[in-house]
Amino acid sequence: MAARTNLLNLESVTAHVPGDASRVLLDAVSLGVERGERIGVVGLNGGGKSTLLDVLTGERAPESGRVSRVNGLRMAHLAQRDTFPAGSRIRDVVLADYDADHEWAADPRVRDVLDGLGIADLERPTEGLSGGEKRRIALASALVGELDLVILDEPTNHLDVEGISWLARHLTDRRCATVVVTHDRWFLDTVCTRTWEVAGGRVESYLGGYADWVYARAERSRQADAAEARRQNMARKELAWLRRGPPARTSKPRYRIEAAEALIADVPPPRNTVELLGFATNRLGRTVLELEDATVTVAGRTLLDDVTWRLGPGDRVGIVGINGSGKTTLLRSLTGERELDSGRRIQGTTVKLAQLTQELVDLPKNMRVLEATEAVAKYVRFGKQEMTASSVLERLGFPAARQWTPVGQLSGGERRRLQLTRLLMDEPNVLLLDEPTNDLDVDTLANLEDLLDGWPGTLIVVSHDRYLTERVCDTVVALFGDGRITHLPGGIEEYMSRRAAAGDTGGSLSVASDPTANAGSTAATATAGARNGSSSAAEQRAARKEASRLERRMTALTAREEKLHAQLAEAATEPSRLLELDRELKAVVAEREGIELDWLDAAERAES
Repeated sequence: MAARTNLLNLESVTAHVPGDASRVLLDAVSLGVERGERIGVVGLNGGGKSTLLDVLTGERAPESGRVSRVNGLRMAHLAQRDTFPAGSRIRDVVLADYDADHEWAADPRVRDVLDGLGIADLERPTEGLSGGEKRRIALASALVGELDLVILDEPTNHLDVEGISWLARHLTDRRCATVVVTHDRWFLDTVCTRTWEVAGGRVESYLGGYADWVYARAERSRQADAAEARRQNMARKELAWLRRGPPARTSKPRYRIEAAEALIADVPPPRNTVELLGFATNRLGRTVLELEDATVTVAGRTLLDDVTWRLGPGDRVGIVGINGSGKTTLLRSLTGERELDSGRRIQGTTVKLAQLTQELVDLPKNMRVLEATEAVAKYVRFGKQEMTASSVLERLGFPAARQWTPVGQLSGGERRRLQLTRLLMDEPNVLLLDEPTNDLDVDTLANLEDLLDGWPGTLIVVSHDRYLTERVCDTVVALFGDGRITHLPGGIEEYMSRRAAAGDTGGSLSVASDPTANAGSTAATATAGARNGSSSAAEQRAARKEASRLERRMTALTAREEKLHAQLAEAATEPSRLLELDRELKAVVAEREGIELDWLDAAERAES
């Protein structure tokens, strides 16, 4: 076995909050980053994650301890803030190490980064770019070099689902070591081979990604509870141990599987859909929000073209699409904030709307956090559960001591959490969330999902966080740029498959240049022509070729699906292998279902 090589080591490193020596962020921390290792860093906001990254990169010197790096270490760091030199162009930031175009154009890694992040106009000035565009440029600058170690602080911020998917694939394909702070749990599960949890000044290390970390943390808690129970009732626990003892001693892997199953054996489903639907119907009636024959045009681009969409009581819908596809505009049209160009919007008489926007709203700065929350309501009901304002605040990342902090002293992330808390305390029955995961750590996200699981009402979510969308939503729809709202039975996997089939795997800095918008419009036009019986002979031949190609692809995917089922049966005793095969199977099934729809469309055009 080859010897492991550490690229970077921390030895008894200690760091405090700047200007406050009483608040320790890192307390005598010792750890290392191995060559090729991919590490995800999780923990509460303000717990020291960014400080740890700054110490690793050398941008901050620790108060005590030692940081050592191998000679000639090639390292890049993506910080949370994206700042560029005044008067610079995108080329100056991303390709500063290249003297001529042919140098970077001959490097497939650089081309992959530029294509994957949708960077086409290298001469564009960096001044005036949006936050999302700046993030892509800073990320590209960090990734284009030949690196041993890349350290990324919230790289998924402002990236859409496809951008996050591309970044995950890019990092797993590269051989360089990676340390990444992100709240995107799908990304952590897909990319990371190890997880660091920063909490209470310590850094605990776990093998695997987010799911492995959750299991390991729950197992530690279970073991601690078991130890306490043994101290309180040794005889009962000893008897239970004797009954379980032989299997545990003879099969360690089997015991770990059984322990994991025991952790979730008595956990109820995330939500009782029937019960919540009953609550929602009683509160809302039959009519909630409807768009009839709606057309919405922005800057000469048609987002909705004569669309009818009805949202009923208890519907939980996730909306996906590339950045700039019109997701936020669709939410504004639903709330009535943005007038339709034609058609009509219908709102039920009992509807009580609440919307979490991407922008921070004005909050009462002269009040404390708990006071600002109780000014809305002191109690809130989630289904059958009644909670106090203090309990909701604690679930959303405000411990008891922090609840007495003046609102004016809160960080941007804390202000957003307070904004969300106040929305929930008002007990709306229709809730629209636009990127609710921004600035939330993974623990707060889990608590938010738990709250939303018991929330009885109609829920519309726009989010790049696949984990949250799949957890809290029952239905996923997409905006493909063809003027329609497309229902996706296969969820986000189907969305990714359709985008890949369209030949576009990344977002774009310029929405107008998005190839999917044109592709979608072309497909819609061709379909309309087929229905009207106006397809030309050339169009029919092209459709037959397309149908034949799709049929071959479906055959290959079906064969792959059967092979994966067989491999799943063989890997019944290997949990990690099962998870990997299951993810691949879901992707294959979603792609096959998407191609079947495309094949039906092509076959219809070929026969017209």
